[in-house]
Amino acid sequence: MTEPGKGPLWNRRRLLTTAVGAAAALASAGCAGGGAAGGGDRLRAAFPTTGTRETLDPHTGSLFVDQARAKALFDTLVAYGDDMSVVPRLAESWEPDGTGTRWLVRLRQARFHDGRPVTAEDVLYSFRRIADPATSAAAAKQFAGVDFTASRVRSPSELEIVLRAPNFEFPSAWGVPGAEIVPAGTTDFRAPVGSGPFRFADFRPGGSAVFARFDGHWSGAPTLPALEFVPIDEEPARVAALLSGQVHYAHDIGANAARRLEADGRAHLLSAPRSTMQAVAFKVDRAPFHDPRVLEAVLLGVDRRALVDVALSGKGDVGDDLFGKGLRHYAQDVAPRSRDVDRARSLLRDAGAEGVRFDLLTSGADPYFEPAATLIAEQLSDIGVTATPQVRPSETYFSDIKEQGVAAHTRTAALPVATFLGQRMTAGSGSNNYTRFRSPEFDALFSTALATPDEAERARLLARAQHLAHDRSGLLVWGFSNWNVAVADEVRGLRAATPNSLDWARFDRAVLG
Repeated sequence: MTEPGKGPLWNRRRLLTTAVGAAAALASAGCAGGGAAGGGDRLRAAFPTTGTRETLDPHTGSLFVDQARAKALFDTLVAYGDDMSVVPRLAESWEPDGTGTRWLVRLRQARFHDGRPVTAEDVLYSFRRIADPATSAAAAKQFAGVDFTASRVRSPSELEIVLRAPNFEFPSAWGVPGAEIVPAGTTDFRAPVGSGPFRFADFRPGGSAVFARFDGHWSGAPTLPALEFVPIDEEPARVAALLSGQVHYAHDIGANAARRLEADGRAHLLSAPRSTMQAVAFKVDRAPFHDPRVLEAVLLGVDRRALVDVALSGKGDVGDDLFGKGLRHYAQDVAPRSRDVDRARSLLRDAGAEGVRFDLLTSGADPYFEPAATLIAEQLSDIGVTATPQVRPSETYFSDIKEQGVAAHTRTAALPVATFLGQRMTAGSGSNNYTRFRSPEFDALFSTALATPDEAERARLLARAQHLAHDRSGLLVWGFSNWNVAVADEVRGLRAATPNSLDWARFDRAVLG
């Protein structure tokens, strides 16, 4: 028997335990349950998780399962459309002053699950908590520039947010993962109260999370009486659970499994094109990549088209070492970096780094990481570089690579380009800056762009900053993969959407049967 969630089949004992606990939770919440995979009353969604370290605190989770659960339980001021432009949620409207340092936000009428109205005080508390270093919030960087002493509640439905520096892109911060609004004063998230379309019923870290329909949601109640998140870490086990009828929804499906599912009548595929950056982060503050010649040599030694054809089975786009292809503010004029073995060898000779060796960290956390690592190692051998793939545990991989090693596979779903640059490449981005890139010139360009009220000029400045990042940041973006989820044939109401967008994991729109 394989370890639960780690092998090709979903462990039956764990499934039974989860089902019994879920039924009890739903009964206490006043919802029916039962039937195959929850019958028509409960949709069961399989996601990779982090085991017993999990929490329902929406401000500290970093994985897709954290974001999906947070979307069900909570809401944000804004969300992102497919191109990462902002669309209203709890915020009905907003406007800056002429300097871009004061933002007036008006809230729509909405209620928390306990009946309390969502107020400006709740928003200000949530943002203050996110910015507090003690929270270790995923979105802390986005709110670090708020002057909370000067910011104020103007009325129950209006607040004024004051910034220490101009930022005409500030509304984008309100929709990032981890920017959910919680009731003022909340510190305990064992049985959280939110304003999302589902309310809490039951949760055990490392086990199932069960939520019940919230009939008082401001956009209307979901059709589903209940929603259950089932932890299944490995892709083959998620697919097996879906095809055997144990779950209705399998998150994060790779290209090979996607092809098989397309031919299987028991499920159908939802595939959002060009949704996820596939990359290798080289730490430019550590040997050997502190030498820009070694970095450039490795970047020139990689065949990006071959990686897309092999690792993604051709289901994706070639990357140009920049995040955000196809999104608003992406620098369209960056020249593609083609493979050049001779130039790469010459750079290594100049650097005295012929025969350089390094470990390439990878993981089953993404179905494309390991095949990409194998091919990159083969490609770099052509320039005399030995890259040794090192497989790390999926459960802790994305936190481990922030500090460990000199090269690691990483991925990022769609975000506003300015948000990504601020989170991952500026001097203040901390451990989220996987490559340790530091550039005063980049930081100055980025700050000037945010302070520019004219949209066209702001886009031009952001493009200049991206050119710098392309040349120096240490980020090898070799491709953009499609984002695949698989759903049982009886599921309706969901559409293909990139993670971080409004329509991704929109279980409040799902219908069974």
